[in-house]
Amino acid sequence: MRNWLDRAADKIRRFAIPNLMKYIVISMGAVFVLDLVFMGRLTPFLVFSKSAILTGQVWRVLSFIFIPISTSPLFVVFVLYFYWMIGQALENEWGVARFNLFYLAGIAGTIIAGLITGYATNQYLNLSLFFAFAILFPEFELRLFFILPVKVKWLAYLNAAFFAYQLIVSSWPARVALLVAVANIILFFWHDFWNRINNLKRQRQWRQNFRR
Repeated sequence: MRNWLDRAADKIRRFAIPNLMKYIVISMGAVFVLDLVFMGRLTPFLVFSKSAILTGQVWRVLSFIFIPISTSPLFVVFVLYFYWMIGQALENEWGVARFNLFYLAGIAGTIIAGLITGYATNQYLNLSLFFAFAILFPEFELRLFFILPVKVKWLAYLNAAFFAYQLIVSSWPARVALLVAVANIILFFWHDFWNRINNLKRQRQWRQNFRR
């Protein structure tokens, strides 16, 4: 699977967009400001709507990606900066092409699921970025509320619990959208998960042999 991902990244390398997350974040910020100017009347024209798309509002296929996560000015600044930082870290770690492939695969999966179920959101797509960051940099420390130091891995556990809760209480269209985000993580990290499982098995076997 890793070789397949590497080949796919090579194929899109010349089309890959450097600093992709910067443009996504800037677009979200612009939508947030314009929504303030138009008193909340812009976002309803950007949300994903299968029925509206089928009647000609084709921009909704992509425009939902740029809807900001929060309506709070202070919180949205923090969130946009956070996702820009995550995107830059992933791009530096993977390279431009592989990061583009990860994000665009998530978008494509979300859109396809939305066209089938009628529901799509960028919430789970953006959380998949956070999970990818937490897997690669579990010991990275954040300042929660700019004060409390918290390692990313603990926040990732909380988000995993949130995902599990959403799987239980959400409607089936929302569950499908969530599972698409999870599938994207598995697609890109199954090799890492498998290595960690094998390492844990070897450590347990070593302990058992040592006790004997």
